[in-house]
Amino acid sequence: MSTHEAVTSGCRLGRQRAAGGGGLQEAGGQHGSAMSNRSSFSRLTWFRKQRKAVVSANDKKMPNGILEEQEQQRVMLLSRSPSGPKKYFPIPVGHLEEEIRVRSADDCKRFREEFNSLPSGHIQGTFEQANKEENREKNRYPNILPNDHSRVTLSQLDGTPCSDYINASYIDGYKEKNKFIAAQGPKQETVNDFWRMIWEQKSATIVMLTNLKERKEEKCYQYWPDQGCWTYGNIRVCVEDCVILVDYTIRKFCIQSQLPDGCKAPRLVSQLHFTSWPDFGVPFTPIGMLKFLKKVKTLNPAHAGPVVVHCSAGVGRTGTFIVIDAMMDMMHTEQKVDVFEFVSRIRNQRPQMVQTDMQYTFIYQALLEYYLYGDTELDVSSLEKHLQTLHSTATHFDKIGLEEEFRKLTNVRIMKENMRTGNLPANMKKARVIQIIPYDFNRVILSMKRGQEYTDYINASFIDGYRQKDYFIATQGPLAHTVEDFWRMVWEWKCHTIVMLTEVQEREQDKCYQYWPTEGSVTHGEITIEIKSDTLSEAISVRDFLVTFSQPMARQEEQTRVVRQFHFHGWPEIGIPAEGKGMIDLIAAVQKQQQQTGNHPITVHCSAGAGRTGTFIALSNILERVKAEGLLDVFQAVKSLRLQRPHMVQTLEQYEFCYKVVQDFIDIFSDYANFK
Repeated sequence: MSTHEAVTSGCRLGRQRAAGGGGLQEAGGQHGSAMSNRSSFSRLTWFRKQRKAVVSANDKKMPNGILEEQEQQRVMLLSRSPSGPKKYFPIPVGHLEEEIRVRSADDCKRFREEFNSLPSGHIQGTFEQANKEENREKNRYPNILPNDHSRVTLSQLDGTPCSDYINASYIDGYKEKNKFIAAQGPKQETVNDFWRMIWEQKSATIVMLTNLKERKEEKCYQYWPDQGCWTYGNIRVCVEDCVILVDYTIRKFCIQSQLPDGCKAPRLVSQLHFTSWPDFGVPFTPIGMLKFLKKVKTLNPAHAGPVVVHCSAGVGRTGTFIVIDAMMDMMHTEQKVDVFEFVSRIRNQRPQMVQTDMQYTFIYQALLEYYLYGDTELDVSSLEKHLQTLHSTATHFDKIGLEEEFRKLTNVRIMKENMRTGNLPANMKKARVIQIIPYDFNRVILSMKRGQEYTDYINASFIDGYRQKDYFIATQGPLAHTVEDFWRMVWEWKCHTIVMLTEVQEREQDKCYQYWPTEGSVTHGEITIEIKSDTLSEAISVRDFLVTFSQPMARQEEQTRVVRQFHFHGWPEIGIPAEGKGMIDLIAAVQKQQQQTGNHPITVHCSAGAGRTGTFIALSNILERVKAEGLLDVFQAVKSLRLQRPHMVQTLEQYEFCYKVVQDFIDIFSDYANFK
């Protein structure tokens, strides 16, 4: 999540959620238009192109990605360019933005030409071992095979012919020979071979880039135990730890050989499983992949064997990951990138590496993202020094001040072509601020009222949390005529927690309709809200509502649920809270409530649902990461939110407040918190 900026020459689909009887819609309607040569162009946006895509109407969600028909039972082989090979030269990093803009014109025509000029890699090699009768069943796809000259060779098992074969190839890094092993996702009958390869190659890191099943099709057999220990052939694998984050999961295994001879010392193996690669195409934004790649680099020990990378076939996503890694290294060393030459080279080691023009274009997008924004992640121990640098007027040439950092966020273009539902005349009347409406790909969908058009719409967006997709619902403060929709949303999406960050009135202006009763009960449509308690502690009112859903015509019993509202009074009418402690207390209280009620989406609102709402969600995610990893990235946390809803964290003051609260949090907890 999911965050959302795409580079593609194919079709793009966004996440759609259907609540109750709500159906599916394609993000942004049926047809979008390519955007090229835009005078107001801003970074990472020239690639957007939408086409009609066929998706089953009973799917609950659309994938957050771009449609691509790959990795079916037989992987499509790439066609050779009829015009013969073209030469593509390295690109200096300073020219990267312009070069990508040129290649992206005319529906990414030049990207496709460049991709189609790549050699397939089949000409140079032989595939005798892979094609042997005894080995054919070991291949997931009959036409994705390792070259004889670069295949990984296992030790021969006594009495078992061809037991040295596995569908895996050595792949070079930027300057490092055999830095990676590109492998297919293990099949049930090859799991033992897979672990034997990990042991024999002394690999300490596995990078997994597919989910076990996608579109009801097995992409990879689960080759690890969920808990405890399991023995695969002669290798015993024990689960040590599992950390689930929004884009990826980290599992740690202790592995040991059960063979009577040879090394018996156990080894630690980390598996980093990227779970946010959509079923279709490529991720919507490279932010999650770049964070993931950094984590892989951090966790892989210096003297370990090759990093094992696999998806399903071991060529598409696997090749994409390896190329991004190598080109980032080249960028550092030579201040240029040569994607074409590097893909050509690794295709000689394993044919078909980088499988689609979308993946090829995504590599460039990731490199541009990295070049433009760099690594903005901080260790908590360096936050104070970083803030001093940001506030310094005479900044060092390679540092940027807080204002410059915030200004870079304005490069996140508001995708008006993805706001079609909110911009329908019937729905525009439901907005407090017409510029702050949800994107189609992550808007909250209500069940449609029978015979009433547009009743599936509310001005609300799903927003990803630190560990969970769609963990928050960011919405505006209800208007008098949208309060019923507000409660329908709370009910249908099983929200147990509401966070309110505005007063009903501020400076004699209506900021939010009072959607709850001061005493007794109130009914909106089919939902009755009864106030059970209202307590004020510090700057937070905590109100418990008994919410009852009843359909007059239905014979079913009424359903009830307790919903807790946290109303924060510490935000002044102008500016930001005076200190961070109130916000830290609020976030802690909300998290405790969530743990007790099952982690359903948290509804967060201020008046328009962007400024204070964005700041609260950004801080929730940032502090969660500080606690878990001792790391923070305020810039990317806010950038990610702005890709999910326009204007999230609206002002420089709110952006600075995010840093201030983290500093306060560290000061309060540094006595006993271990951030390392």
